[in-house]
Order: sequence, then structure tokens, then C-alpha cells
Amino acid sequence: MNATVVGGGLAGCEAAWALAERGVEVTLYEMRPRVSTPAHHTDRLAEIVCSNTFKSLELVNAHGLLKAELRLLDSLLMDVAESARVPGGAALTVDREVFSAEVTRRVEGHPKIAVVREEVAALPSPGVVATGPLTSDGLARVIAARLGVEALAFYDAIAPIVSDESLDHAALFRASRYGKGEGDDFLNAPLSRDGYEAFLDALLEADQYAGHEFDAIPYFEGCLPIEEMARRGRDTLRFGPLKPVGLPDPRTGRQAHAVVQLRREDRAGQMWNLVGFQTRLRIPEQQRVFALIPGLERAEFYRYGSIHRNTYLNSPAALTPHLSLRDDERLIFAGQLVGVEGYTESLATGLLAGRNLARMLQGEAPVVPPRETMLGALMQYVHGADPGHFQPMNANFGLLPPLERPERDKREKRARLAERALAAMREFAAS
Repeated sequence: MNATVVGGGLAGCEAAWALAERGVEVTLYEMRPRVSTPAHHTDRLAEIVCSNTFKSLELVNAHGLLKAELRLLDSLLMDVAESARVPGGAALTVDREVFSAEVTRRVEGHPKIAVVREEVAALPSPGVVATGPLTSDGLARVIAARLGVEALAFYDAIAPIVSDESLDHAALFRASRYGKGEGDDFLNAPLSRDGYEAFLDALLEADQYAGHEFDAIPYFEGCLPIEEMARRGRDTLRFGPLKPVGLPDPRTGRQAHAVVQLRREDRAGQMWNLVGFQTRLRIPEQQRVFALIPGLERAEFYRYGSIHRNTYLNSPAALTPHLSLRDDERLIFAGQLVGVEGYTESLATGLLAGRNLARMLQGEAPVVPPRETMLGALMQYVHGADPGHFQPMNANFGLLPPLERPERDKREKRARLAERALAAMREFAAS
């Protein structure tokens, strides 16, 4: 049995290892150092670009839970991360040089993995494509030609997502604009004239994230950062994402000076997206400025807004539940290319892609972890989100199905969700 993995990042290495450990002969293609990227500095596999931490290890943290699940699935990179760990409190912080050097040593030393240093400009089958947010232009053109240009994005314009239970619902009202659609799909935060002016002043004064040179992108008029729109005039937002037209407050019967809309992000209504709030504000500034919106004074953010370069697929529209092409189930995509954010999330999809491709090569059907697990919930989101509003997602507790018996204490609730998730993952791993 033979398979090809394209991309020597975290997801690609995890996929190659999972395949090789199941007896598959793997050719792993990595274009560096023949073709460099603006973000990488070495020719090592699994080079960590932006941070030296995999975030929290605590089970009451979504990233900690996902890492615990990955250990149950025998993740290569979780094992290497432990060996490269440096003091970092409750976070899994690693020495970046040690980490990538050890991944390179293990992958290149595996008897069933051959690492080839050249650029790939064709989609492999059977294979895994895990080329990351800086996919080469040549391969991106091939993907766009196969899936359709509309299936591929070249930048993120991400709006924040907040937790339902952290909102003050008494300050909000449910309604869709002009009464169209389902009213339960939107929450609305009405702003008075004074409230709007105070929000605008805070937005204009807030500190922005400068980003990397490779993040420098021309803004699209349809996806401007909210702070950029605000600079174009005091009323620009009122005629844009904060327009109150068609949204009278049912409690007063009157139209507010401005309205912030929140769109339901999941069927259970646990997560809400701030419509039109893509931003380059730093995280503390997002917390401070967006707390001025009525009902969001104590909002808990599952995802912060951002705008940066990122090649990714509209996976709900283009891929199957196990993230393969619809017309070729043995060509699987993984990593940030499928629309996940974060190192742990990326390698998790790579591990699953490798396992599933190995299963199919051995005559078995692909599988996805139960929805109750963090990995299963993330896969469900990536495949099942609304294709018309799909944006990359990181691991968070809002993705998990609610508990059968509600729990008011947040820490206890997350502990129970984690306990349920790990029990489900243990059963999945054993089967």
C-alpha cells in the first residue's frame, strides 16, 4: 500500500506518521528549502511559525481537552511536544527549535516514510493534502480548478464569536431584518445616539494588531475591518453593519440609532457571531471596545476577530464528512486548509486524515469521532457549518452538544463536558 502526503507542516507530519504506523508506504512532499515561504525560516518539518505554545493543558480548557483526546489517539506531535516542553505554567510550551528538529528526526527516520523536497502541483490519490495557510500559488490554482474558484479563499476576514450564556439577554431582542427568515437566528443590541458615539470613539482610538509582512493584504470593500469603516465617517457603520433599518425594538416599537446584530453560529444557539465585526484590533482592545455594546458587557469570546492571509477551503460546500473530495474519498484535505485555526486543531485533522486513509486502503470505511468529543465537534463544524457564512474555527466548548442536565457553574460544566468527551474518545479509540 502506498500513499502521498503533501505538506511537511504539523498536519502533514501527523498524517504521514499515522499512515506509516499502519503499514502504508508514504511519500511526504515538502517544498522547502527549494521553495521558501514568507513565514518559514528553516527547512525543518513541523516548523512552528508564530508561537512556542500549544496553549492550555487543563481539561476545563477546550485546547487542553483536545490535546487529551489526541494523546488517546497516539498523536506523534503531542509526544514530541512533551519531550520539547519548557516551563510554561498550565500551558504546553515548547522549545521551537527542539520540537521541529525532533519531528524531523522521527519522520525522516521512519522506515516507511520517504521525504521528498520539491513542490507539488497535482492532487494525489490516494493522498492527504495539508499545505497550510501559505499553500503555493501553483497548487492553489490546481485546487481551485478542481473544486471551483468559489471553494477557495485566500484570506480570513473573521468576526468574533461570543458565548450565549455570557450575554445579557435582557438588553437584547430577537428579530431578523424586516421580519425575513427565522427571528431566533439573530440577536440585536440597540445603541442610542450617545452609546453609538461612545462606541465609535473607543473603536477609533483602539490599538491594532500589525501582523506579519505576509499578512499584508489589500482590503476588499465587502470585508473591511470595522475600524477601517469607522474611519470613513461618523455614520458609515450606521449605514453598514450597524444599520438599524428594518429592526424596530419590539419592546418600544421604535428604531434604535444603531443596531449590532449577532447571528446564531450553531443549532443549539450556544455561540453567536458579531455580524460584520471582522477586525485587526488586538485581543484586549476587542474585549474592551466590544464590551460597550449593550448585552455584551461580560461577553466571553469563543473566537476573536481577525484579518490575515490564509488559504482555506469552503469545506462545508466542497468536502465530505471525513474531509475528502466528494468525487474521490481517498483524496483527503487536512490542517488549516480545511478551515481550522490553531496548531493543535491543525495536527488533529492531520492525524484523523492519516488514520482514515489507512483504513480505506485496508478496505474499511472512514470514521469520525463522536460529536461529544472536541475533535468530533470540530469536524462536524468544518463539514456542517453554513457554506454561505463559513469561516475558520478553533476548538471551543461552544462546539460541543449541551449537557442533558444543565450546569450553571461554568467550570463544573466544562469539567462534565470534558469527562463526557474523554469517555467517548476512549471508546472511539478502542474500537
